[in-house]
Amino acid sequence: MSEEKFSIEDIKNKIKDILAEPEIRFCGLIDCKGELIAGDFKEGVVPFENDARRRQIFQELAHRIANRKGFDANLGRVKYSSSRREKVVMMSFPFGRYILMIIAEPSVNIDKLAWKIIYKLEHQWSEFHGL
Repeated sequence: MSEEKFSIEDIKNKIKDILAEPEIRFCGLIDCKGELIAGDFKEGVVPFENDARRRQIFQELAHRIANRKGFDANLGRVKYSSSRREKVVMMSFPFGRYILMIIAEPSVNIDKLAWKIIYKLEHQWSEFHGL
């Protein structure tokens, strides 16, 4: 998504909407350097990692996504990726220079949640349908 089509305020509202989903623990917008631009944990959720470790996670995620771009020409762009861990599911939705990172409860249905997120983001909805 081009940066001209959304504002940080717009994405903050979308983050609030995403955090309203019962299975979501965290939703944040991360830039290409791994800096948290907006977002946080759902009220009442206790993070498993401290601030320094979360920053490392954000930076590593940004690095992984940048590395994947080398495969875009032949395989197409990544729409989202996820990893299921014992305690959480982590998902990322890259767009433009940013990444929307989601941390959800481990019991979540990944594909169902991904489509909910895509629908809430709206900006990429047509891209996921190949339009």
